[in-house]
Amino acid sequence: MPLGSSFWADEAETAFVVHHGVHHPSLAIIAPALESVYYWLPRASEAIFGFSEAAERFPSLVAMALALFFIARIAARLIHPQAAWFAVFACLTLRVFNYEAADARAYALGTCVASASLWLLIRWFDSGKWLDGILFLAAAALLWRVHLVYWPFYFVYAIYFLVRTDRKASWTQALAISAGLVLALLPVATPALAMSRDAAQHVFAPLPSWTELGETFKIRLVAACGLGAWILARRRHWKRVEPVPSSAIALIAGWWVVQPVGLFAYSHLSGVSVFTTRYVSIALPGAALAATAAAACFIPKSYWHGLAVAMAITALIFGGQWSKLWPPHHNSDWRGASLAVNALGLDPSTPVLVVSPFVEAKPPVWNPEYPLPGYLYCQLDVYPVNAKPYLLPYGDSPAGKQYAEMLAQNTLPTSGKFLIHGPAADVARWREWFAGRPEFAGWDIRQLGPFLDVDVTLFVAR
Repeated sequence: MPLGSSFWADEAETAFVVHHGVHHPSLAIIAPALESVYYWLPRASEAIFGFSEAAERFPSLVAMALALFFIARIAARLIHPQAAWFAVFACLTLRVFNYEAADARAYALGTCVASASLWLLIRWFDSGKWLDGILFLAAAALLWRVHLVYWPFYFVYAIYFLVRTDRKASWTQALAISAGLVLALLPVATPALAMSRDAAQHVFAPLPSWTELGETFKIRLVAACGLGAWILARRRHWKRVEPVPSSAIALIAGWWVVQPVGLFAYSHLSGVSVFTTRYVSIALPGAALAATAAAACFIPKSYWHGLAVAMAITALIFGGQWSKLWPPHHNSDWRGASLAVNALGLDPSTPVLVVSPFVEAKPPVWNPEYPLPGYLYCQLDVYPVNAKPYLLPYGDSPAGKQYAEMLAQNTLPTSGKFLIHGPAADVARWREWFAGRPEFAGWDIRQLGPFLDVDVTLFVAR
């Protein structure tokens, strides 16, 4: 339902990359992060369906559907042959999991590749066949090429290798596949190191707290499934079931905790926060499988399908956004803001002060003559406004204030009207600043929005 809603800022970046290519000069500031195979997917989707929000997001929907297939196969193999649907619907109770399925970014593809790689790893250890090992190598090598922030996930493979003592893969195979994986990842190391060196200028979040780390584990889902199954078992006098094998528990636990813990530790050790919900979303299937494994300690074979239906109903109730028929994908409506500005029928020379939503839009990368179209203002490329843009930086900076003062003294008073367009908090701050200037005493000030977390303010001389 949210596929056709407005892009948020990062999705506008995806559209900008698709339309202008990864080598556009303005993208140099984030060049290492663009070393992703993901951009081929929205480019292909747009070539088939034409440009639209739904077309850009469609690959993520497909990727997450494939991820569910692999998650179901893993649950059936590691936990119980009848546990597949329970694990699928446990995933769908998680709002972030559903969010990434409708997001025109690389994170759904990352979840899909991670799920496929673990399924292939299990198959290889079960069969001992070279082909399965090579397929695992290909999937594991692809994961870091989806997003450079996925480096902690490689520890999950190592954990499963160490605890799976009954694997049929020989040491010769294991050494050869491991060496091949290292060689396949070497070309990715260069952009990863470059991103690490420049990470400070891309930081948009404070260092994570222990509470934020705990929230990523989705303890309530795991506890509810385990406790609920235990209560049912006691009331219905279910017989004791076979426990989940320790190697399966180790893989599920690794999938569940390694990515959040790895990024949490890196953030605090380096002082540069890379801990955000989307960067750790690759661990969500681990939480769903942990919930399924907790329930599996008490559920007999014949009850799995019925409880999967109950989990599906739970997913619909708690995962759905029932207040709107067509809910927005993200709390941003850049499209609505653009339409509201263009509905005014302004002269194209009317100034519009555009605030960048990107943390990189600071001096010296930002300057008043920043050329458009450009990454720092890519929302204008997707949702153009019929006015003359004057560019303001991200956040509060002396250079931004100096440029705004020049506009307030010269350009804006003679125009008779102007707009401020950007993130709602920044628009509010600049609205207050311009309203307090003597040049605009007596001017009418009107908000056109808010458009979720985007806003537009119109100043008109009386």
